[in-house]
This record gives sequence, C-alpha cells and structure tokens, in this order.
Amino acid sequence: MTPPAAGRRPVKIAPSVLPVDFARLGEECQALEKAGVDLVHWDVMDGVFVPNLTFGPDVIASTRSLVDLEFEAHLMVVEPDRLVDRYVEAGCSTVLVHAEACDHLHRTLGHIAELGATPGVALNPHTPVSVVRHVRDLLGVLLVMTVNPGFGGQAYIPLEDKVAEAADLLAGTDCSIEVDGGIGPSTVAAVVAAGADRLVSGSALFRDPEGLEHAVADLRARAEAAQA
Repeated sequence: MTPPAAGRRPVKIAPSVLPVDFARLGEECQALEKAGVDLVHWDVMDGVFVPNLTFGPDVIASTRSLVDLEFEAHLMVVEPDRLVDRYVEAGCSTVLVHAEACDHLHRTLGHIAELGATPGVALNPHTPVSVVRHVRDLLGVLLVMTVNPGFGGQAYIPLEDKVAEAADLLAGTDCSIEVDGGIGPSTVAAVVAAGADRLVSGSALFRDPEGLEHAVADLRARAEAAQA
C-alpha cells in the first residue's frame, strides 16, 4: 500500500450498489466486503428529484447486520429532512443531502450531526462549491458529482477544477472530498490528484472482467499512486 502524501487522507473506496442484482442485495454487500472496499454507498432516489426510485430505509436495514462495512446514504430526494432520521436508524453512519434540495442547509446538517451521523453535502455538476462556504464547519463529507444524478453508468464530466476548488475551501477542516460519477481506471488519478480521497464507483467495478476483487485493488492502487 502506498502511503498518502503529507496532509492527505487515505483513499476510501465507496462502491455504489446500483449495478448489483437487487434480489441478492445482502450477498452483493458481502461480496463487496470480501473484495476489500471501505464502505457501501447507497444511492437513494425518490423518483422526483431524480427520475429513478431505489432504496428505502427498510431495504438498507435488511442488509445492515450482514457486513461490518460503513454505510452512507446519498439522498437524491426533494425533502431530505423528512427522511434523514429513517436512514440513520437503518444503519447509515453518513448521510449526504443535496444542497439543491435543502431550504435550510445549516439546520439539516446540524440535525444529522445531532443524530450521531456524519453530515455530508452533495453538489450537482452545475452547483458551485461556494454554496457550502458558510457550513464548512459542519461538513464531514463534500460530494462532487461528476455526472448528473439519477442513473448509473454515465460518462464522466471532467470537473477536476471543481474538486481542487473544494480541496482549497476545505483545507484545514476534517472533511473528506468524495467524487461520484464515471469513476474508474481512466478517471481516478485525475480526481485524486485534484484532492479527492473518497471514491464512489459503480459500473466500472462490477464490469471488470477479472472480477470485483481485482477491480477494487486496481482502483485503490491507481488512487494511491496519484496521492503519492
């Protein structure tokens, strides 16, 4: 394992479970744990904020006891304040809300922290990093979307400058910078070099012809090399 450069957090691999067989969610989570991932990223979609409809809290809770991995909920929903408690109760230790969906972002993040979870904010590709400037002290994770949310398997939007801007804004804080969208072998080095340390990857991991364990190890190696 390549140690990160001074001041950099170790890379965490956070696979999205969107590409898996939903009829085998528990087994798929166990396979991810065996492959060496750091956490499971649950893309929660409500059919309103984004077109698709995915994981309710009861579905996530049904898999919680099967693995020791951290769970994070990425709430792509129009009224996240109504759902935050349920996803923490389901076992998600990080909850990410979209800045675009929150009328009172400071209040929402404070509530997540009061529940004992790590508060996070996700930003759509068009949303400037500056919207979190005045809540930076509350953030545990800032997620920069490098696709438009709502579907897996989309092409990466090159937003390394936005990732770097986020890294500058959050320098000196205890906040991870996560990137989600089109992350795979050909894109991971650029986002990590720009400042990301938490990587959401879905299709690229599951379609590796050499298997999931190879995909995770390869992604981690490329990320760590970019950090060195």
